[in-house]
Amino acid sequence: MKPTYTAYTNRHELVKPSMSRNSRTSRINVQFQLKYLLFFFALLLGQVAFAQENVSNTISSNNGNIFLNVVISVFIIASLLLLWVAYTLLNTFKVLAKELQNPTPLIPKDGKILEYNEWEQHHKEKASTWDKLLGLHSLADEKDLALNHSYDGIDELNNPIPRWFNFLFYGTIAIGIVYLSYYHFFKIGKLQDDEYKAEIVAAELSKEEYLKKTAGLIDENNVKKSQKTSTIAGGKSVFSQNCVPCHGELGQGTVGPNLTDEYWIHGGKINNIFKTIKYGVPEKGMISWEKQLSPKQIADVANFILSLQGSSPAGAKMPQGNKETAEIISSETVSSSTAP
Repeated sequence: MKPTYTAYTNRHELVKPSMSRNSRTSRINVQFQLKYLLFFFALLLGQVAFAQENVSNTISSNNGNIFLNVVISVFIIASLLLLWVAYTLLNTFKVLAKELQNPTPLIPKDGKILEYNEWEQHHKEKASTWDKLLGLHSLADEKDLALNHSYDGIDELNNPIPRWFNFLFYGTIAIGIVYLSYYHFFKIGKLQDDEYKAEIVAAELSKEEYLKKTAGLIDENNVKKSQKTSTIAGGKSVFSQNCVPCHGELGQGTVGPNLTDEYWIHGGKINNIFKTIKYGVPEKGMISWEKQLSPKQIADVANFILSLQGSSPAGAKMPQGNKETAEIISSETVSSSTAP
């Protein structure tokens, strides 16, 4: 006698009258899966808690760090989400285990017990929008998808490329066309090299603005040597207006010492020259320029004097002071003369 099937609320659960042993086996498998799921979830929560502890320690040492606050908030939300997912799965497995132990029969109105094929025809569902988007098909649709092509008992199914894949594929092509048109064909946007050059120019402007505000902070302790054209030109202008009567137009020296040789009376480093100009040498007739010149102007003049080294102008005055070689002078860090 051919066994009959009873239709149930879950269309994939068909139980024979002689399935008591299978039911016990299924019940054991479900219990094992529940224990495995709970163990995995506990392990995952432990990892999340450990990460939260690390983030908390980092935040305690960096108060006010908004980024870390966002990170720990994300971990908390993720933990709550995992709890919700685990709770939902646990309830789902409970329902499945209960259904396996005591299946709920679906008795038709006419009381007729249906065969599987008859039951499947009555409960054939239409593909949802999500299934259509992902290109998914149920096992019951395999017969409709089968092509007239078989090899070694294997049938070929008509499974076209999913729509979402085509959407992404053609979308990337469209984005590529827009990118090429925007950056290369019409040159509306700036390429990386152009953006870099623009950022360099903006940085220089910001630097100049900053230096204007901090020019008064330069002194003999933090002045730096500079070979910038603007610095040398500014120092030359101040030198021509104030220093020529004593040191000559080319720094060859008249009343004051020669500034083009390797000999220095009060030191030949940028700090020594800045200090000599700022405070002067009253006992030898050099006045203090601290009130007449700004710290920026004094730094420019000091760098201009260093630029005269080795120029050997005609009629240069005899050396005075101690010799300091060019290597000692050039060993200083070359940077902006207006650095604070």
